[in-house]
Amino acid sequence: MKYIMLVPDGMADLPIPELDGQTPMQAARTPNFDALAENALVGAVLTVPPGMYPGSDVANMALLGYDPRKYYTGRGPIEAMAMGVPLDAGDVAYRCSLVSSDGEAMLDYSSGHISTEESRPLIELIDKKLGSSRLNFYPGVQYRHIMAWRGGAADVKTTPPHDITGQPLASYWPEGDGAEKLKQWMYDSLEILDNHPINRRRREEGKMPGNMIWLWGQGYAPRLPNFLQTFGKRGAVITAVDVVRGLGRATGLDIINVPGATGYIDTDYAAKARYALAALDTRDFVYVHIESPDESGHEGNLEHKLRAIEDIDRKFVGTLREGMTGRDNYRLLIVPDHKTPLALRTHEEGPVPFLLHDSARPHTASHFPFDERAVEEATTQVEDGTRLIRMLFA
Repeated sequence: MKYIMLVPDGMADLPIPELDGQTPMQAARTPNFDALAENALVGAVLTVPPGMYPGSDVANMALLGYDPRKYYTGRGPIEAMAMGVPLDAGDVAYRCSLVSSDGEAMLDYSSGHISTEESRPLIELIDKKLGSSRLNFYPGVQYRHIMAWRGGAADVKTTPPHDITGQPLASYWPEGDGAEKLKQWMYDSLEILDNHPINRRRREEGKMPGNMIWLWGQGYAPRLPNFLQTFGKRGAVITAVDVVRGLGRATGLDIINVPGATGYIDTDYAAKARYALAALDTRDFVYVHIESPDESGHEGNLEHKLRAIEDIDRKFVGTLREGMTGRDNYRLLIVPDHKTPLALRTHEEGPVPFLLHDSARPHTASHFPFDERAVEEATTQVEDGTRLIRMLFA
C-alpha cells in the first residue's frame, strides 16, 4: 500500500456573493475531486488546536502527526531548518518577510511577489548594513527570508504581515522584550532599501517595491521525533515553501525539489504529481503541499483562487490518478491546512473538509461532496488534526 497526503494550502473558504453564496471549492470545476468523493470518506477536521493561531506552520505540523501544543516553537526556526541556517541553543530565528511599505502602512506582504533573483541582493544588503556577530540575515525564496539573533529575544508579540495588508504599522509593532530593537531594524531597513536600484526599477515597471523587512514568527529550534521511527513509513515531502520543507527536514523526511514549483498560481502542478509518483517507487508515503490557493486568498483574488483549485484538480490529482493506475493499491488523503477566506485575506480558525480515498476499499457509507458543506453535515468530525495521518495509515 502506498500513501499520499495532498495539502492545498488555504483552499477552504466562506460563501461568496459573487458565486451566488457558494464557496470557491463548491463553484470550481473539480471532476477528479467529485469522482473520488463518490467512493471516499469525506469529513471535517480541526487542524489547529483551539487557542493557537491558524497558521500553515501549526496546521502542517499537526497534519504530519505532531502535536503543535507539544512541539511548536515558532515559524522562523522551522523555515531556518529548511534553509540550513545554523541555530545553537539560545539562538532565536525570526521569519524576515520582504514587504512593501510607505513607512506608515503595510502595502503588500509579498512585495508584489518579488522574485528570488531580486530579493536576494536586497537581503544581502540588509545583512551587510545591519548584521553583526550576533545578528544575521539569510536570503530565502521570493519574499520569505530569515533573521537569526544569537542569544536574542523570543518572548515577543509579533504579527504576520499577511494579516495586516492596508493597515497602519503603528498598530502592529512588536511588543515585549527586545521589541524596540526589532522595530528599529525594520525602520532602518526602509531607509536602506527604499531607493535601491532594484526598487526604483520595480516602481518604474508598475510593481510594488521590496523596501522593508518585517520580523515575526520567532522561536528556538524545534526538536521533532523521527517520522520513520514514529510511523514506520519511509516518506518524502514535496513543497515550494520553506515552512513545510523545514518540517520535513526536522522529522527526517526526504525533501524532493521539483523544477517549476513556485509557490504561486504559475507552479507546475503536473510536475509535482510526476515527482510524487516517482517518489512512491522507493518510499511508502509522500506529503505534497501546494501553496497557490493560500496566496490567492491573501490577495483577495477570486479568479486566481478558482484557477488554483481547478488546476490542482486537473493537473495534479488527474495526473496522480492516471499514474497510479495499474500500480500498487494506494490511499489518498486531501485536506486543506486551514481556511484563507477571500473576504478576510488572512487565515481563519475552524474545521476544514477532508477526503480519504482507498483504491482497494471504496467507502460505501453515506457520501458528501468534498467541500465546506462537510463541516456542517458530514458524520465524521475529527477534533484533533494529528489523528488524520493515523487514519491514513490505519
